[in-house]
Amino acid sequence: MNLPLNGIRVVEMSHMVMGPSCGMFLAFLGAEVIKIEPPEGDKTRNLTGMGAGFFPTFNRGKKSVVLDIKAPEGRADLDRLLATADVFVENFRAESLAKMGLDPESLRQRFPRLIVASCKGFLEGPYENRAAMDELVQMMTGMAYMTGPTGRPLRIGSSANDIMGGLFAAYGVLGQVIARGRDGKGSIVRSGLFENCLLLVAQHMVQFDIEGTESPPMPERIFSWPVYDIFQTRDGRQIFLGAVTETQWTALCRVLGLEPLLSDPRLRTRPDQIAARHWTLPIVAKAVAGRDYADLLAVCDAAALLCSPIARPAEMYDDPHVTRPGGLIWSHYADKKDFRAPGLPFSVDGAAPVPANADLPSIGQHTAEILSSLPQMEKA
Repeated sequence: MNLPLNGIRVVEMSHMVMGPSCGMFLAFLGAEVIKIEPPEGDKTRNLTGMGAGFFPTFNRGKKSVVLDIKAPEGRADLDRLLATADVFVENFRAESLAKMGLDPESLRQRFPRLIVASCKGFLEGPYENRAAMDELVQMMTGMAYMTGPTGRPLRIGSSANDIMGGLFAAYGVLGQVIARGRDGKGSIVRSGLFENCLLLVAQHMVQFDIEGTESPPMPERIFSWPVYDIFQTRDGRQIFLGAVTETQWTALCRVLGLEPLLSDPRLRTRPDQIAARHWTLPIVAKAVAGRDYADLLAVCDAAALLCSPIARPAEMYDDPHVTRPGGLIWSHYADKKDFRAPGLPFSVDGAAPVPANADLPSIGQHTAEILSSLPQMEKA
């Protein structure tokens, strides 16, 4: 596939998830992404437990160059590299960048065509210099409040803000690549973890602004549908079932053998059905409890009902849609185990964009290759 960012060079100096995910998105669209690592390698490489997937997931398809940025020689090599780059991705504190002469404004002066993508905790404003992490901004914005039950704020089960923060940085870069094609000028794109999370809770903010009412946390929400719940089958499996339209309500009642509900005068309209949830859901639950999981899932699927298993992430490797051709991309992880992971979640003309290389580089694997190809810079 002729990927849209072929010929674009990205230099990425970042760690953890937000910055690396920005680089990965650009790499999967065809950019050459050169990851700058310290001599000991990105510390994220050595994380275990829930952090074990950070480095392999979000550094696929990149090249690794080791530079000691604390040394004058390392900074000189980075300058030579940036002189050939289209984009610089970073997610370090402003003070650290300024000490190295890598703050966005200094870079703009030295490399006027360079697009700088700064992945930060906050956009410019009162909080811009605060430290931030995914869980922290979930607490700050109300995301954690909306996810857990009252009094028990809970982070969502993914680094969603880090990943989407990286996605918005990449989105901003794409726009500025187009703009630079018109005026030849570089720019500074800043993506905020906090602002990303704020957008995710915007629907709840707007409800309050329009109606003056606040939604309770999701586990206690007022439902807008007759059925939108988790039930347990006869063989002890959980299943999610939803009926949000009249057609689905009718189909669900028929699948479960609950035809009397269809003629009940108390359930004529959808508002009636929603208001009756307190007594209809136990009836639905009893009917589900009399059915085996596999059989019920199959008949609900055949009836075009909203139905789903309650799956664990590890089970996705057995899902037929996930494992369809192109659904997962194999990556080679040097000195570790090869693995499969999803690619970009969209297709173009029926085909998903697949990078030419989705492997993980070893520490400094491309240092000699990249540095030897760079022109020498004139001394001031």
